[in-house]
Amino acid sequence: SDRSAAQRRSQQRKKVRLAAQEALANGVTSFHDQGASFETIELYRRMAEEGELGIRMYAMVSQSEVRPETQDSLAALRTVGAANDYFTVRAIGEVTVDGALGSRSAWMLEPYSDAPTNTGINVTPMDRVREIAKIALEEDYQLAVHAIGDRANRESLDLFADLFEQEGVEGDTLRWRIEHAQHLHPNDIPRFADLGVIASMQAIHACSDAPYNYQRLGTDRVTQGAYVWRTLWEEGTIVGNGTDVPVERINPLASYHCTVVRQVPGTDTTFTPAETLSRRRALRSYILSNARMAFEENTKGALVPGKLADIAVLSQNILTVPADELLRTEVDYTIVGGNIAYTRE
Repeated sequence: SDRSAAQRRSQQRKKVRLAAQEALANGVTSFHDQGASFETIELYRRMAEEGELGIRMYAMVSQSEVRPETQDSLAALRTVGAANDYFTVRAIGEVTVDGALGSRSAWMLEPYSDAPTNTGINVTPMDRVREIAKIALEEDYQLAVHAIGDRANRESLDLFADLFEQEGVEGDTLRWRIEHAQHLHPNDIPRFADLGVIASMQAIHACSDAPYNYQRLGTDRVTQGAYVWRTLWEEGTIVGNGTDVPVERINPLASYHCTVVRQVPGTDTTFTPAETLSRRRALRSYILSNARMAFEENTKGALVPGKLADIAVLSQNILTVPADELLRTEVDYTIVGGNIAYTRE
């Protein structure tokens, strides 16, 4: 390229600043980057130390960087709460076990209803996932794996269970995460709580995927195991929430609306409404559960003395307004560490 290294660095900083501004405009004060290179993580570190990050960053090391020969770098990189709690690196993720439902690449136990010879794909071979998982254990890193299909989820839970037993560790203390956890076999639902594995889900997907769920999977699989937030919650699983930006827009309120209504976009119909969460639980999934997913429940997730003053001030009370008003909610202010970081024009 014709650009100098300095120009490239300046461009990268600008991208990070713009992304942070977009997050703050949507009331997001902490961001989980699921898959950053060593180079990007060093950029985050420098920006955090210089007070330029604007948002609190929980950076995960990309799976491509994690190999036996990089373990020393991984150990040196591990950082918790640096730069006044703006910068943490203590996770590897997200390790891609399968694809997605829309493209029929989510890894399923049984073939797709609309493609009878296809069960999806295993993207990262499970032996390689195991290698990454063992390194995570050795270096005290949280592991986050991407699993959408019921087979991808089962294979991930099997692998976690096997390693926990081999190494004599308690899953509750590790807080390993399955990102998405969208389609589960009923037998695997209780295993999340039993193993101490977090269901790091993105509620918005239930609504955006709803139009083709029944085609792909048929009624039984959808009703028994599609986006089972409430069932997981009631089994004792920690259920997180998010937007999966840039796959979806970075709008927590749209995801919150889907969590409590599960409305198929552009229609009056709802999608498996028995799995909606109450508004209070939905809020908790976004705030306290997410803080817990990042080992940060002692500093974030509630407005109490001694915790970080990270606050989104909304235009209306999302616990009480009529459901069809939720999507009209706007972010008036975003406050990070007690300072106003965004004001709506």
